[in-house]
Amino acid sequence: MSAERLPNPKPEDRIASAELPTRHGDFRVVAFSQDVVPQEHVALVKGNVAGREAVPVRVHSECLTGDVLGSRRCDCRAQLEASIALLEREGVGILLYLRQEGRGIGLYNKIRAYRLQEQGRDTVEANLELGFGNDDRSYRDAATLLRILGPRSVRLVTNNLRKIEGLRAEGIEVIGRIPLVIEPDEHNAGYLRTKAEKLGHLLDPEPVPPARRRHA
Repeated sequence: MSAERLPNPKPEDRIASAELPTRHGDFRVVAFSQDVVPQEHVALVKGNVAGREAVPVRVHSECLTGDVLGSRRCDCRAQLEASIALLEREGVGILLYLRQEGRGIGLYNKIRAYRLQEQGRDTVEANLELGFGNDDRSYRDAATLLRILGPRSVRLVTNNLRKIEGLRAEGIEVIGRIPLVIEPDEHNAGYLRTKAEKLGHLLDPEPVPPARRRHA
């Protein structure tokens, strides 16, 4: 059953936007007030996305250890950098940076999970042992932000089919998938293998599954 759709929010006086030059190119950074979404998510926008079809979109969950501190346990920083570079090459697109650390369990519990991984659990086993699901993220806020930014349809930059299903359940038209495969190394190979085997992440450029026909 799909989630109840939210009304399209009006952006007036509820977003802050500024130009943001990056090492990959010039973007617009957009922040949203807490009456739009409760968490301080942020969007990085390339070009004019409002009203456009097939806009490349990356929904990236926060990873302080990887994105900021350079941890090699995961491929998060490499995916973040590759996504921004991809949007620059495309000349249009959106990166949503969602505050959903540790696949939704938060930073404190993520570090607890790291400790369990050091004792032999994989990333899924560690989360389950702490009493969480294998992936506790929600895509409702992402859908809200996309409705504000205004693309008519998106191509999702992801290896994770759950993101596609989650956005579609919230009423976002996902019409394609852009693979984002990062070459594993000695530190994250096991982690990436677990994501593929237990979380269904695709590590090759398979096409996006078709959306179910909508009924009026």
